[in-house]
Order: sequence, then C-alpha cells, then structure tokens
Amino acid sequence: MSHLATPPSPSSLLLLTDLYQLTMACGYWRAGMADREAVFHLFFRTQPFRSGYTVAAGLELAVDYLRSLQLTPEDAAYLATLRGGDGKALFDADFLSALRTMDLGLDVDAVPEGTVVFPSEPLVRIRGPIIACQMVESALLNILNFSSLIATKAARICGAAKGEPVMEFGLRRAQGIDGALTASRAAYIGGCAATSNVLAGRLFGIPVKGTHAHSWVMCFESELEAFRTYAEAMPNNATFLVDTYDTLEGVRHAIEIGLLLRERGQKFLGIRLDSGDLAWLSKEARKLLDEAGFTDTVIVASNDLDEHLIESLKGQGACIGAWGVGTKLVTAYDQPALGGVYKLGAIRKPGDPWSYRIKLSEQLIKISNPGIQQVRRFFQSGKPVGDAIYDVENPPLGETTIVDPTEMIRHKSFEKGTEFLDLLQPVMRGGKFVGEQETLEVIRARAAQQISSFDETIRRLDNPHRYPAGLELSLYDRKLAMVQAAREAGK
Repeated sequence: MSHLATPPSPSSLLLLTDLYQLTMACGYWRAGMADREAVFHLFFRTQPFRSGYTVAAGLELAVDYLRSLQLTPEDAAYLATLRGGDGKALFDADFLSALRTMDLGLDVDAVPEGTVVFPSEPLVRIRGPIIACQMVESALLNILNFSSLIATKAARICGAAKGEPVMEFGLRRAQGIDGALTASRAAYIGGCAATSNVLAGRLFGIPVKGTHAHSWVMCFESELEAFRTYAEAMPNNATFLVDTYDTLEGVRHAIEIGLLLRERGQKFLGIRLDSGDLAWLSKEARKLLDEAGFTDTVIVASNDLDEHLIESLKGQGACIGAWGVGTKLVTAYDQPALGGVYKLGAIRKPGDPWSYRIKLSEQLIKISNPGIQQVRRFFQSGKPVGDAIYDVENPPLGETTIVDPTEMIRHKSFEKGTEFLDLLQPVMRGGKFVGEQETLEVIRARAAQQISSFDETIRRLDNPHRYPAGLELSLYDRKLAMVQAAREAGK
C-alpha cells in the first residue's frame, strides 16, 4: 500500500545536496585542501517576471537547515554503498570518518528576509572550510531561490490589487507538500493577507480563510437550500460561491440567505466569483448587493488570477474587494525558477592573505564578481537611490561610484556623507546563530515598507525603471584586471 514518505529528520539534511558537492569534498580532502577557507556568495543575475525588484525570502528556513548540519551514521552508511565507474566504493571509509568529525561550522552574513534586492547583489555570504561551503550550496539555492521567487510574485500581485486583500489559494496546485508550505510562507511575506492552507496557518501563524466549494452546492437539490444549510452550519463564515449554475441567480440566492442572516443578527460576509466575465459580473453583483442593503458585503474573485489580470480588471472598474490567487502564485507562473547561483569569491590557506577568484564566460552576465562582497544601499530623503557592491577588504571611504557589471556606460556616484546602510548582516558565526529571531509579521512588514520606499517606476509591472545597482568602482576595476589576466593565462 502506498503512503506518504516520512520527511527526513533535520539531522539528515546534509545529504540534501548534489552528488558533485560530495565528490568535490572528497577531492579536497584527498588533495590535502580540507583546511582551505573560502568565501562564496549566493545571488541572482536577472530579475524574475521582468520585475523591477526582487524580495529576498527563505533565510529563516536556510538558517534552520544550516544549524542542523551533521553527517549521521546512517548517512555515512548510505554513502558507503555508492559505487564508482569501476564498481568500487566511491567514498572510502577514511574520508567518511573524516567527514563525520569535520568542522562544518560556517560564518553566514545575509540580507534580512523581506529586503528588496537586485541582480548581482549577494543575498547570502558564506565563509568557512571549503568542504562545508561546497556541501551547503545546493540546499541553500533550493531554499532561497524558491522562497524569493514566490515572495516577489506575491508582492507584484498585491501591488496590482492596490491594498485590497489577496488570499493565497494554491495548495492543490503547488509542487508537492513542501512546495505548498514554503509558497504559503513566502506569499505571506510578499503581502498576501491569508492562505487557504491550514497546515501553513498552524506552522507559521498565517491567517487562514475559506468557505465552501461547488461540490457543496451540488450536494443539495437547489442552490438556495445549499446556501441556507451552509448559513445554518457556519453562520459566522457566510461567504457564498455563486457561480455553480447561473452566477447572477446565485447572487440573488445569496442575498435571500443574507437577509435571513441579518434577521438573526449575523453578517453576510461576501460572495465569490470563480468564472465568467469577472469585471461585468462583479459590477452586476455589486448593484444587486447594494440594492438589498448589503453595501459592506465583499465580492471575492478567483479563477486563475495573476498580477496582469488583476490590473486589467481594476482598469475595467471591476467591483471586486478581495482576490483569491492560487495556481499562478504558488507555481510562479510564468517563470518557474529564480536563477540564483553560488560562486566562489575568495580562498586562502590558514594564515595567508585572501586570493580572489573569478569565473569567466563568453556571456558577460555570467562572469562572476571577485572578493568578499557587501552591499551598501544609499538613501536621499529616506528613499533608496542606489546600491554599491563593494569588497570588505577595500571599502569605499569617500565619494562612491558604481558601475553596472554588464553595461559599463551605466554608472552613478554618491557624495561622501550620503546616508547609507550595509545590507548583509551577521547571521551565524562558527555555525552558531548570532542574528535576531524575527517573527513572520516583522518580516512581512519589512517587505511592505521596503517595496513602498522605492519609486513607483521601479514597482510598476511592465517595463519598470532600472534601479541603479552595480560594482563599486575599485572592485569593478579589479574585476576587469582579473578578467584580462585570466584570458592572457588562458592563451
């Protein structure tokens, strides 16, 4: 008999990685490089959804993962069963024994969850033993890519709704159980007011909302009987789905039951439209509700909504007061993944100075940035005006000039004394949590505040203005010199 697999215990999540991370780890160990210290940065190269901004999310989940790192005896026993191309053990017993006792404690700096970020900016900086840095790459990308993607999609949808509540209804269409739970959490960070996912409500403290489905109406001899029975069973949750048969007739039936609720001192909360011409139907429904005296009764719309359709409906004057968004939110339609990457910036032997590293590519956008990076956000009159990615070993002291790493003619300067904030904050030291424990409400409020602080031209859905974010000039010059040197060496 099939059954849901039991999720792995936190102590076994070290194997949530790609095999090549482990083969590289074994290679470092056999080459005598296990003591190397490295710095990696996790970032993305292009904005998702052709957006003007991205909302960083998933850090709490990533920290939970990082705090649990260990190789259990069961993990080691499994790895001992893996075979190479010659049929012999891929990992020998000495390596697995060393891995079990190896220091996996990492220093982690990250932008707080809910922070608005831009391409090439590190969301997370990881520093520590090269083997540990490599082994966490895949899991960190999995956690932060998806959460940031969904938080950004939710922010765009909520922006289109212009303050009207958006409810996340995506459980049944999400990619698996974990995908559904992570999406609910990230959507709430991005601005959604509630979720239909009850387990997400319990785990994360997100408000839950829901009434009834078409099947409820279909179980009764008439729609009117279905609404009456529901109102009697759930008088404090009276929102009726009105489009099972004829939508406007369904609105009239809902109003009839609403009048009974009013007589009993109960409130007729709303109706939900799930099909048809939502703009026209909502206007007609509003007329019927208002004529019956239900001016406070909310019209909720669903039916494969996204930010573009919501914007269109509002432009048509739709009388919709709340939005239920499912599939296109939790599946991040029309971009299924954030292209986050994890690149080495520096490496050294114990006690030696840092040796900076760079990856070349035929594609300019794929040339990595060297160094130990930090992001400095500049403000004027409390508004963000530009971000500088700089090297902490050579921080800007006077005027700061930034250059777009993919378009050198785009640059901007900030005078000495301009207000600024460094975005990457200490989160872990030696594998121990040193950051501040934040509630989901605090994270959600940060996201809302940050999004609203950027100019509306950056927040608009189509053809947004490009926010100034780039490499600090000395880091940009160093990158160019390293590119040139690497190409000469390649010749």
